[in-house]
Amino acid sequence: MMRWIGRRHRWAGWAAASVLLGFVAATPAGGLGPGTPLSDADAKAWLSRINEAAHQRSYRGTMVFSADGVVSSSRVAHLCVGEQFIERVEALDGRQHRIYRHNEIVHTVWPQDRLVVVERRTAASGLVSIRRTVEPRALAHYRVLAQGQRRIAGRQARVLLLEPRDEWRFAQRLWADEETGLLLRTDVLGPQARVLESSAFGEIEIAPKLTPETLLDGMKPAGYRVAPSANSVVELQAEGWALRHRLPGFELMGCLKRPMPAGRDGALLHAVFSDGVTFVSVFIEPFDEVRHTRALSAEMGATRTVMLRDGDHWITAMGDVPPQTLDLFVRALERRR
Repeated sequence: MMRWIGRRHRWAGWAAASVLLGFVAATPAGGLGPGTPLSDADAKAWLSRINEAAHQRSYRGTMVFSADGVVSSSRVAHLCVGEQFIERVEALDGRQHRIYRHNEIVHTVWPQDRLVVVERRTAASGLVSIRRTVEPRALAHYRVLAQGQRRIAGRQARVLLLEPRDEWRFAQRLWADEETGLLLRTDVLGPQARVLESSAFGEIEIAPKLTPETLLDGMKPAGYRVAPSANSVVELQAEGWALRHRLPGFELMGCLKRPMPAGRDGALLHAVFSDGVTFVSVFIEPFDEVRHTRALSAEMGATRTVMLRDGDHWITAMGDVPPQTLDLFVRALERRR
């Protein structure tokens, strides 16, 4: 899923979670029907509205993520000021932290550690924006079907189904605000149109009165240690790796190199691929016979994970895609030096 998702007061988070869980249970995937295919022109028009809203609309609210019965929530805000945008995501569950993004610079504040980590966002950084977009190239791999209108977070939404044209990706249902085009909810659908995971606004205010100063307040707390990220942007091929063949619709978005934890040699590569809707991450690290005992596969909500050994390296692929897609990724990867 285009995964938005800065995870997770307190009352608002629990209230939103209850609303979402009840809503998901009350409206299973099949309940909306198969839908009516949109023309290419109408499909492109809706994707344009969604992308425009993601880049130009300001909003704040509570976002809830649900998968396999696990619910987490975040307080989120997004402000557009000319060509600049500012985001703030505050986790309401789990370990306390706040994420501030001012254009491409991201500050993550960890109160328990009195630490601020500063890094530049890249396609492969793993820092997922709360802005929700669908790239136009996705129409080569998904059909768009209209599934009517529904009300969510107090607003009327147009429901669109992205139906994959092949077996390499999951279907996704988008709930776009009728007035603005802003995505209010996204469902990832598995076999028999079962909802694997869902991210949605439990409450939202569009065009609120926000200022950069109020959103960025707390980004640099006094007395906190500031640590720059140790990640560096690299080229996958320059690091000695390539793909034996093109993958169905997925393009390499970027690659990061990060040092291994203290006491372990080498570095970890993190490459990110996308088909315009969903993402696949591929991690490459030195093989460790103590830690990497056998090939593994796992799933949580829509996220599938495959791990296996490749010579002196350990490969991990994960994403909101069917397991055969991850197998394709790990087996297409090869060492060139």
